[in-house]
This record gives sequence, C-alpha cells and structure tokens, in this order.
Amino acid sequence: MKQISCFFSFFLIALYFFPAFAEPPSSPKILFTSARDGNRDVYIMNPDGSEQVNLTQHRADDQQAVWSPTGEKILFVSDRGGVRDLYFMDPDGSNVRRVFKFKIEDWRTDPTWSPDGTQFVYEQINWDKIEITLYIATLGEQDVEPLADASFPAWSPDGTEIACSVRERLTFINARTGAQEQLLPKKAPFWQRDPSWSATGDKLVFTWNTHEMPPAEAKRPAWIAWKDKMTIYIVNRDGTGLRQLVEEDGPYAQYPQLSPDGEDVLYTRETNGRFQIFKLNLNSGVRTQLTHIIGASLLQANAGGDWFDPAYALPVSPQPHLLTTTWGEVKRQ
Repeated sequence: MKQISCFFSFFLIALYFFPAFAEPPSSPKILFTSARDGNRDVYIMNPDGSEQVNLTQHRADDQQAVWSPTGEKILFVSDRGGVRDLYFMDPDGSNVRRVFKFKIEDWRTDPTWSPDGTQFVYEQINWDKIEITLYIATLGEQDVEPLADASFPAWSPDGTEIACSVRERLTFINARTGAQEQLLPKKAPFWQRDPSWSATGDKLVFTWNTHEMPPAEAKRPAWIAWKDKMTIYIVNRDGTGLRQLVEEDGPYAQYPQLSPDGEDVLYTRETNGRFQIFKLNLNSGVRTQLTHIIGASLLQANAGGDWFDPAYALPVSPQPHLLTTTWGEVKRQ
C-alpha cells in the first residue's frame, strides 16, 4: 500500500511538470533571446534564421531558455515574479509556471539540463555577497543541493560531469563526487567561460580571452577590461586540439553553442551597435548571420541560442504515460 502511495505521489508530480504531454518540435529549432520589442523575450527560429517567433510575449525580461533533452519542455529565466527565477513552458510558449514554490532574493539563472531530463543545474547569484553558486535540482523536488562556487554550467552528454567556469578557468566537476579537474594548464590565461558540449561529449566550444591584462586594467571588471579580445575556441575533452574559431578583429564574441550534429556553432557578436546571432560551419568556415533586427533599444538585440534536433533526442525525460509501465516492471521483480 505504501508503494502504491509513493507511486501515486510521483505520478502527480510528473503531471505537474508534464501536464499536457507537450509535443516536441518535429524539426530542428533554436531558442534565443531577443529585445526587439523593447524588453527581452524568448524566441524560436529555424537553423537558417527563418520563422522567428516570440514564445513568451511578456512585459518582463525572459531569457536563457534551454530545451529539455526530449524537446518537450523549455526551462528559462524570467523576472516576472520580481526577481530573476526559473520557469517552465511548453515548446509553443504555453503552460508557463515557476519551478520553485519558494521565492528568494538571490537570482536563479543560467540553467542546464541533465541528459536524462530528471535534473538540472543552475546558478544562484547573491548580489550582497557577490557570490555565484551552482545548485543541482531534481524535478518534482523543492530541495536543492549546492555543487560548487562556479558559473556557466553545461552538463555533459553522458551525465558524468558538468563543465563550468571556476575562478574564470574552464573546469569539469564530477556530478557524483564533486571532484574538480581543470581543462587547460594552470599557466594558460584565464577568462574561460560559456562551455558547450558536442553531442558525443568529445569536444567543447567556449569563450576565452587569451591575453594577459596589463596592470592598469587588472582591477577592472572582466567584462570591461580587454573585452574585445574575448572570442570562441573549440577543444577536445582531454585538452588537446585547441583551435580558435572566430577572429579577434572586431567586437568580442560570446555564448557559443554547438549544433547537435557537431557541424555548426552558434555565437553572439555585436554588429552595427546591436548584438546579433551568427552560425559558423566548422567544415567550410562559412559564416551566416541569423538575426538582423536593429530596432531594439537595448544593445542585447539578439543573443544566445540553444539548439534542439529531434534526430538527436532520446526518450529520457519523465513522462506520466510511461510510469505505469515502469511500475509494473518493478512490481514483477
């Protein structure tokens, strides 16, 4: 009887997070942030930049949207509740709801899903203490676990580790033990951030400023000092094969995202006074500008990008219509 009660509780939790069996996109789609209407909203578009649609259409700032592994849910950041926090919505922008029932004054931002869709990691920013901590949350639970003082998390495709920036150095944190490993040698310049994994987990793209700051700049904020030298690199998981993808001639580049097939990388760069999203083919070197909106009042006209391709999606996220099958298997054992 106790087992049935536990199952029923988990079933209700799953219904809360996946209430309408939302349909994932049937073709590749990119989520991104745009401020073309005066405030940030979450948009969706095709990989060639066509069919750009506003999903959130809210007067609040909505941003940093990421696909669940199956494409059935979107996790994003919004300040519609008064402070930046995490929200869910369906792929068409419906069923928006807050992830956590309890509110805090800290910001919850920059989420990344586990590959099995049962957990996610996010940043919690305490502006009073100027602290950024990563936390692990489990779907259906309100308790969270601190992981490390770090930022810019990206969960590996095999689920074993989380790439992030620890003291501005790209670091791998073991998702089970918390052990840390730096990607590049300690003597390498820091300002390493924004990691994104390949679908096979053998490569990462990231943002890096390889130049040592002159003494006069050393005490200035990282985003000000020598910011135009920030650009995009790709590297093997073992630290070999380091290669610069975007030239430093011009404004800084940031927010790289590898396509699921590993052939393209998205990144954001300023052009004509506004941020725009570009796509770079790693084989041909052909660069395509995907967004062109310049009417936004904010510099962040278009930024970021999270790529979903159903051809690379696995049926791994919790789904109520599968829970009865799982329960039956457990009961027979």
